[in-house]
Amino acid sequence: MDYVLPLRWDDDSGLEELTAYLRALRRHVRIVVVDGSPQELFDRHATAWRGLAEHVRPAPDLRFANGKVNGVITGLRLARAEHVVIADDDVRYDEHALARMDALLARADLVRPQNHFAPCPWHARWDTARTLLNRGLGADYPGTLGVRRSFFARMGGYDGDVLFENLELIRTVRAHGGRELRPLDLYVPRLPPGAARFWGQRVRQAYDDLAQPARLALFLSVLPAVAACVLRRRYGPVAAGAGVAVALAELGRRRAGGARVFPRTATLFAPVWVLERAVCSWLALGAALCGGVPYAGRRLRRSAHSVRWLRRSACSSPRLRWSARSARWLRRSGPLAARKPAALCEPSQKGLADERPQRHRATVARSAGIGSPS
Repeated sequence: MDYVLPLRWDDDSGLEELTAYLRALRRHVRIVVVDGSPQELFDRHATAWRGLAEHVRPAPDLRFANGKVNGVITGLRLARAEHVVIADDDVRYDEHALARMDALLARADLVRPQNHFAPCPWHARWDTARTLLNRGLGADYPGTLGVRRSFFARMGGYDGDVLFENLELIRTVRAHGGRELRPLDLYVPRLPPGAARFWGQRVRQAYDDLAQPARLALFLSVLPAVAACVLRRRYGPVAAGAGVAVALAELGRRRAGGARVFPRTATLFAPVWVLERAVCSWLALGAALCGGVPYAGRRLRRSAHSVRWLRRSACSSPRLRWSARSARWLRRSGPLAARKPAALCEPSQKGLADERPQRHRATVARSAGIGSPS
């Protein structure tokens, strides 16, 4: 199995810790680090990771607005194994989780595990409430995914001119008829963000909800409803809503043995997180009306495409984002669905499934993935 790590750092405060992780990781997987850091940091990383990983720059022909996607596609081009793990730089796999991922990819095209913060300071518990609410209703969106390399190649990659790139990849797999697994009990730790970064991510993470209009509408309705109750001095509905949020978060905490990795006190942050998302959703809507959310020195308008749009696009003109070397490899791989547009138009039960509650974009303790402040 191969492990693709896209990153772009502005400082090396986490270099020693990440190097130790890569040293332990290389005993189980082949590692490809796609590094978009400034040249001075890139050279330092090359020295630290020599012999631990294949350390490369993003491919120059990839110019997506979301730099992480440039890193992911570059890494998939260089991957050799059929099963590939894509992970943010704050994700920390162990041998058991890698073995489980490898086994699940034998019967799926994409695997979505469950992240949890370790350690878990107060702001991480606040954000964990979001995870628990998502688990209470379905599944969360982690900072790592497992993919089958051949299926990714047949899709021709995915669009990187979006903010919520993990959702875009998941929906692209669905649009091409791929099978997705959501093992709620496959727990993979991730490092928590600093408090300053946590606060800086609030509106941008709420912007992800624009990819799921029903979810956005729900959060936009919370603030007017609470204000109306307060003005009429009817506090019962507000208390009841807070109680429902706590109960739903506790349900998510207990699902699939989650109580062993999620702290009990995180459920108490559920009403706080809902109120925060309600406020930030209005700010995100304002950002959308002003041309998009600020991201890595530019503005991104679109959060992610719908499965319907992606399926229609795949039927009409599938786009390949691969190098000439990769194209030759594809031709040697035999018949491809991407070369048979009619096959991409066949309906898929997985593609028609209702969307689950989404996660926000990854918040990390150190400098973010390529082109991203998260």
